[in-house]
Amino acid sequence: MTEQIDWLPPLVLLDSYDGIWEVYIRVVYGFFKQDFVDDKPVYEGKKLAVKRHPIADGKEVTFWHIISEGNEENNRIPDLRRCERIRWPRPIVEHADQSAVKVWKNQRRGETRICIWLEKQEYLVVLADRGTYNLFWTAYPVTYNHTKRKLLKEYHAFKKAGAA
Repeated sequence: MTEQIDWLPPLVLLDSYDGIWEVYIRVVYGFFKQDFVDDKPVYEGKKLAVKRHPIADGKEVTFWHIISEGNEENNRIPDLRRCERIRWPRPIVEHADQSAVKVWKNQRRGETRICIWLEKQEYLVVLADRGTYNLFWTAYPVTYNHTKRKLLKEYHAFKKAGAA
């Protein structure tokens, strides 16, 4: 990671909760709930919703998705890097118009996705455009160079198509 962005909250570290996972996950979920369930942010004039069901351990499926990784939804494994950044998605969405943030749209599985990438901090937020609202699809650290190259290629293609 490089320069700090003044509107980006600090990481939420497991060590700050004495390494106690149960306490930590409660705190991490509290930030998610505050930012996306209790008070919904707005992107491009549309409210941002979360996928609620199936609820597991009293927490929405979107929460479990953004704090874990893996290809099979039922077998995802919690990822500390994702947990630590739980406070980042909302401010990134709210600051999508800043020069440090790259924004573009693409098509995935027949629907429009909005990619919001804070490149220097290596973090991507993905929304699904559902017409009257946006669905918070996922968010994750972008750590692999091939993924960074792919995202840059998509971004530049989107920008080039918009300029044509």
